[in-house]
Amino acid sequence: METDYQKQWQKCLEIIRDNIGESRFDTWFKCATALSYANNELTIGLPSSFFYEKYEDDFYDILRGALKRVFGPDIKLIYRVGVIAGGRKDEQVTIPSPRKSHAVGSRFAQSMQSSKPMESNGAEKSEEIDPQLNPSLNFENYCVGESNRLPFTIAEFIANHPEKSDFNPFFLYGDVGVGKTHLIQAIGIRIKERNPRAKVLFITLRQFQNLMASATIRKEIPGFLNWFQQIDALLIDDLQELTFKDGTSKVLFPIFNHLHQRGKKLVFTCDRPPVELDGIADRLIDRFKWGITEKLPRPDRELRKKILSFKAAKNGLDLPEEVIDIVADKCTGSVRELEGIVMGLLTRSITLNAPINAALAEEVMKNSIKTVVKKTINFDMIVEATAEHYNLNPDVIFSKSRVRDIADARQMIMYLSHKHTDLSSTAIGMKLNRKHATVLHGISAVADRLPLVKDLSSSVEAIEKVLMR
Repeated sequence: METDYQKQWQKCLEIIRDNIGESRFDTWFKCATALSYANNELTIGLPSSFFYEKYEDDFYDILRGALKRVFGPDIKLIYRVGVIAGGRKDEQVTIPSPRKSHAVGSRFAQSMQSSKPMESNGAEKSEEIDPQLNPSLNFENYCVGESNRLPFTIAEFIANHPEKSDFNPFFLYGDVGVGKTHLIQAIGIRIKERNPRAKVLFITLRQFQNLMASATIRKEIPGFLNWFQQIDALLIDDLQELTFKDGTSKVLFPIFNHLHQRGKKLVFTCDRPPVELDGIADRLIDRFKWGITEKLPRPDRELRKKILSFKAAKNGLDLPEEVIDIVADKCTGSVRELEGIVMGLLTRSITLNAPINAALAEEVMKNSIKTVVKKTINFDMIVEATAEHYNLNPDVIFSKSRVRDIADARQMIMYLSHKHTDLSSTAIGMKLNRKHATVLHGISAVADRLPLVKDLSSSVEAIEKVLMR
């Protein structure tokens, strides 16, 4: 017979199912059971730590919302995680949700908006900052091989010796999914472990821009600058988002200068090296090159085998050497792809109650490793889609007219051509009969207004939807 808390948990599951869909629900939440409830703490059982990490990383907000709605605002969550080995549950580990008391970034955003980083006498105010770090993304969980040993060594040196000026800033670049975010978060976690009072902040460039946009609307840019200038270690992810965002660059520049001059740590990730970043002021590019720039390559075969073994062991899976070899040979992409295959093996073996063998691995890889053919978008397609959106004759876009709708459409074409084609700003200008400087201004005008103007954002989404058909 179900207890009251188990019935309440079923209500939570219904809310989650309605929000994430039947398929994802069956994969991730059907196996979750409510084990106990006391002193406002709910303990749920999960088959492995893979599910725990997925809940904390991808489903935390919806899970927290459902729990608060059903159990009340003070509910706390405890995971009891089963460790699976040899086809049976050998042990269980109890893990409190590391984010049970607040949503990611909520205290960070609130403190920046409501607190004053300086006391009235000019002294720096000591305040707690939510570092926005994922506890699982530490050095201990990072697999090291010959292909990534140098960037790992640099990152560990920075984390162990934050007081030294070597490698500051650290500019880490590489393809999507190779482990850049994990490595810079590990730096932040190690700094906090060695000095809990250190003010560490991990933030994506997109989050930085959105917070800056909010501060601009509230006319609080000086406070925004002061808040960021108190950070001891600033870790910014996805720096490529900074291209052609002049407003964001102008705000980041004094923050960089202030922190660097005071010996504070600056770490960046990007999908390309600084010299290949277009549309960013030379003075900022120059500062990115002050420290050390290092590429994080795709994992080689030996490292892929090591990652597979580590991820499997962490989740109690005993992967046969044959399976590891097959996956390492065929999955030559990112770390993220390897993690997805381990996840697929785990969920399939649990769902089907089947042993993990070569046949199961081939089946999982067939669904996990896909050749994605990206639709090619060219300049003419962008002109046609933009003209249709603005209800214009495409010919008028190439004219000298400065009518507002035509000028807006022209700038939109500049922005989308830069984003979706390999055309340089000079080449875009030649096609539109405009100067290079005009194109740079047009791209920046759209990029800077996107977070602030809802209609503009909607227009970009609508045009891109047409282009992707």
